[in-house]
Amino acid sequence: MPKLTDYTSYADAQRHWSPQKLWDLFDGTRERLNIAHECIDRHAGDPDRVAIIVAHADGRDEILTYRQIADESSRFAHYLAAQGIEPGDRVAIMLEPSRAFYSTLFGVMKTGAIAVPLFTLFGPDGIRLRVQDCSPKLLLTNDDKIGVVEQTPGLRCLVVNDSFLAGLSRYDAHYPTRSRADDLAIFQYTSGTTRELPDAIKHTHKALVTLMVAALYGTGLRPGDRYFCPSSPAWGHGLWHGTLAPLALGLTIGAFSGKFNASRLLRALSEHRFTNMSAAATHYRMIRNSPDARAHSYSIQKLSFTGEPIDGATETFIEELFGTQVCSMYGTTEIGVILVSYPGAEDFPVKHGALGKPIPGGVVEVQDADGKVCPPGVVGEMKVLRRGKWIATKDLGRTDEDGYFYHAGRADDVIISAGWTMSAVEIEDAILKHPDVLEAAAIGVPDELRGQVVKAFVIAKRPGDEQLKQEIQDTVRSRLSQHEYPRHIAFVSELPKTPAGKIHRKKLREQEVRNSLPEAEHTIP
Repeated sequence: MPKLTDYTSYADAQRHWSPQKLWDLFDGTRERLNIAHECIDRHAGDPDRVAIIVAHADGRDEILTYRQIADESSRFAHYLAAQGIEPGDRVAIMLEPSRAFYSTLFGVMKTGAIAVPLFTLFGPDGIRLRVQDCSPKLLLTNDDKIGVVEQTPGLRCLVVNDSFLAGLSRYDAHYPTRSRADDLAIFQYTSGTTRELPDAIKHTHKALVTLMVAALYGTGLRPGDRYFCPSSPAWGHGLWHGTLAPLALGLTIGAFSGKFNASRLLRALSEHRFTNMSAAATHYRMIRNSPDARAHSYSIQKLSFTGEPIDGATETFIEELFGTQVCSMYGTTEIGVILVSYPGAEDFPVKHGALGKPIPGGVVEVQDADGKVCPPGVVGEMKVLRRGKWIATKDLGRTDEDGYFYHAGRADDVIISAGWTMSAVEIEDAILKHPDVLEAAAIGVPDELRGQVVKAFVIAKRPGDEQLKQEIQDTVRSRLSQHEYPRHIAFVSELPKTPAGKIHRKKLREQEVRNSLPEAEHTIP
């Protein structure tokens, strides 16, 4: 009986997809399923089968087999049980991709406890807020971070290093999983600031099944792929799309550990012959700016991106570098992936700048303020139909005559100037067309005459003088319209970003508000 992984075309995706066929990809049932078993243990029969290649920022490669992770995660599960960790308890994991991270992540889920990945660059406030929210019985970290972690009072911490892992050898290398499909498995925090705690998205073990829609049609995963995702597994893209989905299909995957470096990533892609990559738009921009981009040969056949739109210049460069089109995958942590470009489907034309079309079985619309469908070309809010109700994405978008969707920015990233509605995303894309611009962000700032005008923050290759400012303004005028150019431009050395690498426009807006206040109002007593 053919499985969904046997089909690659867009037509077959629409014809053969069904919820039941997703379940056919797993050992588990609608009643009993465990993520650790599905992702690791069932692929561990061959002791030499490589699961993960970790490219460390310092140049090391760490190669981990399915058997190694299966055995060590089982031993760690026994250790947790001996420490009194029970099903439903939360265990926070603040580790970079490594043998320690994967052994503990899957060991936690084997016991029926709930894994809570935490970003390793969180400071004391970021840790404290999340710990207060999810109340973990234990937090796992490394030698470098233990001093920061221990600043949270009452938190039970454990350093997981090589000596600790060696000590697990006294435990049994088999752990029987008993979780139900509806049991909670993972708490996933979205990438907000440390002062504004996002809600934890609570995932059950069966979320892995739903995830496979995005895996098959958003990243184009198929048996035999060698797949790299450089996003941190502390966030949704790196954990679900970069780790759990491909491991559930038994693939060899690549992960990046440490401070991201595009040259290091490119070397790993070349040396280990990765054929499929999914990354954030920021990663692709850094690849474009890397002096080593053309120094290697690559085996890439499928590319995808998510997180935020990719600018046209970067999109063109990446496609020329790797010899294949880069496909958008759009969704949010809360609602999942809803729009894809079907990587690997030869009968699906990928349009530059488009988010793609709905996943198989999905219904997505662009609606106006009254909930009516917007005609092609008209901007409205993108919404998805779930269980008979329309769920707002909080993103603006439009469609074209062929049914492709396009991003028009976050609902709060709209700039309204003199009655004109402008998209920060489109303005940024136009600014990035200038050959001396490396990164750009656009926001609306108050203006007495027009209500708002566009202010751009630009990182440039050359000094930011009046000449460059005029060139950038002319570039935008020529590509968009006369009223959409940035009337104010600030040249900066860096842009604020969320931990997941997205440009943090909200921080820029808050910064502008603070700068506009009288000096006495900057500090609140």
